[in-house]
Amino acid sequence: MRIENIRNFSIIAHIDHGKSTLADRLLELTGTLTEREKVDQFLDKMELERERGITIKAQTVRMRYRAEDGKEYTLNLIDTPGHVDFSYEVSRSLCACEGAILVVDSSQGVEAQTLANVYMALDQDLEILPVLNKIDLPNAEPERVRQEIEDVIGLDTAGILSVSAKKGTGVPELLERIVRQVPPPQGDPDAPAKALMIDSWFDNYVGVVVLARVFEGRIVPGQRIAFMSTGNAFEVQKVGVFAPHPLEVEELGTGMVGFVIANIKELTETKVGDTITDARIPAATPLPGFKVVRPMVFAGVYPVASDQYGQLRTAIEKLRLNDSSFTAEPENSVALGFGFRCGFLGLLHMEIIQERLEREYGVELITTAPTVGYRAVKKDGGVVEVDSPARLPEPLELLHIEEPMILATIHLPTEYLGGVLKLCEERRGIQRQMKFSSVNRVILEYELPLNEIVLDFYDKLKTASRGYASMDYEFHHFQRSDLVKLDILLNGDKVDALSLIVHRDSAYPKGREVAERLRKLIPRQMFEVVIQAAIGSKVIARESVKAIRKNVLAKCYGGDITRKRKLLEKQKEGKRRMKQVGTVEIPQEAFLSILKVKE
Repeated sequence: MRIENIRNFSIIAHIDHGKSTLADRLLELTGTLTEREKVDQFLDKMELERERGITIKAQTVRMRYRAEDGKEYTLNLIDTPGHVDFSYEVSRSLCACEGAILVVDSSQGVEAQTLANVYMALDQDLEILPVLNKIDLPNAEPERVRQEIEDVIGLDTAGILSVSAKKGTGVPELLERIVRQVPPPQGDPDAPAKALMIDSWFDNYVGVVVLARVFEGRIVPGQRIAFMSTGNAFEVQKVGVFAPHPLEVEELGTGMVGFVIANIKELTETKVGDTITDARIPAATPLPGFKVVRPMVFAGVYPVASDQYGQLRTAIEKLRLNDSSFTAEPENSVALGFGFRCGFLGLLHMEIIQERLEREYGVELITTAPTVGYRAVKKDGGVVEVDSPARLPEPLELLHIEEPMILATIHLPTEYLGGVLKLCEERRGIQRQMKFSSVNRVILEYELPLNEIVLDFYDKLKTASRGYASMDYEFHHFQRSDLVKLDILLNGDKVDALSLIVHRDSAYPKGREVAERLRKLIPRQMFEVVIQAAIGSKVIARESVKAIRKNVLAKCYGGDITRKRKLLEKQKEGKRRMKQVGTVEIPQEAFLSILKVKE
C-alpha cells in the first residue's frame, strides 16, 4: 500500500455521544465485518465495557475503502474512551493519528470532555472533522449546537456533517471526507525503522504483544529491533494488523499501525511511549513519546486470603503492562497483612482495575478507603510525598501539609446554576470564571481540593443538575491546608487501613459518622468492642459494640445474692481476659463505609 493512500484517524467525543456506534457503522460500510460478525459496540472487546456501555481501552482496526475517485485507501481507525479517567488513552491514540473526527451530540451540545479532547487533538496538530451525531432524535437542535461549536471551541462549522450513527445516515459522506481532508502520513520509508509503542498486553502463548505506529522505515519478521529507552533488543517473529481480527502481514511499513510479536517474555522489558528502532542501524533520535501520567487517587489493595498474594502480584504486573497510568508498590498493614499501595487516575479507574483483577485473574480483594497524594513539609525542611495516611510524619516533626488542587471545568444549563455553585462552595472551591456559552448554557471554572471531589462529588453534581452537568478536570498545584490525620481505634489499637487525612473543620463530624457506621457494621463479639476516632492522642468520638452475653444466672432460682454476684464477677473476668487476646474481625463493608459518610 502506497503511503499517500493511508489515513490514520481517531474518533473523539464526550461520554455517550456515539463514538462506538459510529465506529460500528464505519466497519459495516467498508465491509470489514461480515453480516454474521455484526454486534453493537464491536470494538468494545471487554465484558466490562459491554456491561457498562463505556469504552475503557482504545482499540485499533484497519479498513479497506474504495473512494469515489476509484482509488483504494487503507483507513486505520483508533476508537477512544470518553470518560475523564481514561483521557491518557485518548492522548496515546492521538499520537498515532493525522486526523480526528469530533463527534458532538446534537441534542446535548458541547460538553466538558468534548472540549478537553479537542484541545488534546489541537496540541498534536491534527486535522479535526466536526460531526453532529444523533440528528434523528426528536429533541435534536443541530443549528444551536453548530453555533455552540463555533462559539465555545472556535472551529469553523461551514459544511459540518450531520449524521445518525444509529441509522447510518450521513456516514458514507463522512468516509469521503476522511479520505479528502485527513492528510496522509509523512515519513521516509528508506530511513532506519522508527515506531512509537502505543500499547502492549500479555498473551499466554506468545508473550508480550506490542501495538505500534511506524513513523519511518519498516518492521519485518526476522529483523532485530531495539527499544530506545531500555536498550533491550529482540528478534521480530510476526507483524500484523487488526482487520478487525488479528491478521499477519509481510511488513509494517511507514504510516501503518499494527502489532509486533518478538518473543518478549518479561513484562518489565517494554514501556508504553518508547521508540522501537532497528537494532543494527538505530534511528538517531527517539520520538517524543507521551507525557507521564500522574496518579490522582491512591488505595490499598489486599487479597482476602493471604495465600493469594503471589497471584495478586502477577495479576498487577500484567495489568500495569497494559495500563501505564496504574502504579503499584508493595505495602504491609497490621490489620490486613501484605498487599499493594496502588495509584489510579480517578474512582472509576480504581473500580475498573479492581473488577478486572477479580474477574480476569480470579483474586478476591479488600480495597481500603481511597486517598489523594499529599505533600508533608517537615520542620527540618524535608518534603515527603504522602500517598497513604500511615506514611504521614508524626505531628511533632510536621510543619504543614500541602494538598493537591485541581482546575475543574463544569458545563451545565443555567437553571441549575444555584445548586452547583452551592455544592462547589461547600467543597472549599474558589470560583475562577463563569461564562455563558449560549442563552441557557453556562461554563464554570473552579479551583477545588482534589480530596473533596474524589469520593462523591460527581454523584452530587449529577443530582444537583438532574444529570445535565458534565465535568472535566486537570491537576493545578499544591496548596498549604489545615489538614489532620484521623485515626480509628478498635479496643485501643489503631487500624492503619481505616485512617484518613481530613480538613480540620470536618474532622469532628467525620469522626463521629465513621465511628457510628462501624458500630453498625462490626459483628458482636464475645467481648465489648470500643470504637474511637482520634486526632493524635485526643479522642473526638466513641462508640461501642456490646458483647454477646450468656445468661449465667439462668439456673439460680433465688438463694443468696452473693452466689449470683460471684457468677457475674467470674463472667466479667473471663470477658476481660478474652478482650486481651481476642481480635476484632473487620468486614469489607467497613472499608467501603468510609466512602459513604454523609455530609
